[in-house]
Amino acid sequence: MVINSSRVWLDRELTEFAATLADNALVLDAGAGSQKYSGKFLRQRYEAADFEKVDKPYAKSTYVCDLRAIPVEDQRFDAIIFTQVMEHLPEPQMVLAEFNRILKPGGRIFFSAPLCFEEHEKPYDFYRYTQFALRYLFDKAGFEVTDLRWLEGFMGTAAHLLRYLGKCFPRTPAGYGGGVTGAALLIIFQFIALQIRLVSSLARLADIRHRYTCRGMPLNYMAVLVKR
Repeated sequence: MVINSSRVWLDRELTEFAATLADNALVLDAGAGSQKYSGKFLRQRYEAADFEKVDKPYAKSTYVCDLRAIPVEDQRFDAIIFTQVMEHLPEPQMVLAEFNRILKPGGRIFFSAPLCFEEHEKPYDFYRYTQFALRYLFDKAGFEVTDLRWLEGFMGTAAHLLRYLGKCFPRTPAGYGGGVTGAALLIIFQFIALQIRLVSSLARLADIRHRYTCRGMPLNYMAVLVKR
């Protein structure tokens, strides 16, 4: 199994975030999917919301709904978990406004979303976010950003992009224009793909050991927000 350093860092950050929440706090996992992080909130009360329309496994949601209209009263939740979801929302500002409605004053959001990632969960994939877009959207929705930084380091970004590059090389001579030259290029690039897989694995291990952020770009940003 391929080690995903982004998931390792997300797991670590969510563990830290959960530890800061009070016992019995009410937490909403927005866009929860399979609810893989529900076990981190055993001291709290956990609820989940998802529209459940993508062809993938789902755990049973507390609320099956559009995140623009979550069927709960105002100021219900102490915290919201909102990870790897906002890129899939056609109108993210409306969802952030809804989060503001359902969060208690001083309530917090743990957020993550990609800056650099291939299209996925098609056709529900709409945006990629720079740190400046995120600050603008959060501020406009009434949230103070207390923490905004890279989720993983650049070695994690490099590992993912290298692995994706190796997977996408053409696998027939026709993909290189055919003929003898096409066959030769196929052999060369299949050899390069083997080297790329090795470098990608090493980069993932390096990223898990240390989040290098001095150069390059993150695969994902993470943030912690507070409702004003």
